[in-house]
Amino acid sequence: MRRSGRVILADAEDRILLIAYRGTLDPLYWITPGGGIDAAESPAEAAARELGEETGLRVTAADLGPQVAVAAGYLEIPGWLSGLFREDYFFYRLPTAGADLDTSGLLTYESTAIDEFRWWSVDELASTDQEVYPLGLAGLLGDLLAGRIPPEPVTLPWRDRSGEAS
Repeated sequence: MRRSGRVILADAEDRILLIAYRGTLDPLYWITPGGGIDAAESPAEAAARELGEETGLRVTAADLGPQVAVAAGYLEIPGWLSGLFREDYFFYRLPTAGADLDTSGLLTYESTAIDEFRWWSVDELASTDQEVYPLGLAGLLGDLLAGRIPPEPVTLPWRDRSGEAS
């Protein structure tokens, strides 16, 4: 199973940062910052490290607080990976509107696969026809932005490569 730690990163204007990712796939899809868990890392440690690598924003695992969501299922990414995936999500709010991003920590394949970084409002997220993962993010985001952190991680629906929940 491939595990990853991911961050739902909000700013002071109640927007979240999403990354337009293409990789070996078409069409493009949007994801939260984060990535694979290295040996001996916790999901929160991986999420904090990946946030730093992808955006230049430095936080600790403790800064992220409790896990707020999980999504898991089978995924096949042609030419790269296939199998069971589990994504553990953490929420972090910046005290300012947006942030100056530093993408110099991206790995080579990430820098060629990422098309754009963009701050999204809840309304934009809820009304987009573009693929955004995890599924169910807009509904969860309303609670998180209102300061309602779930007592246990919320299980979000998984998807297959066609974008359908499974």
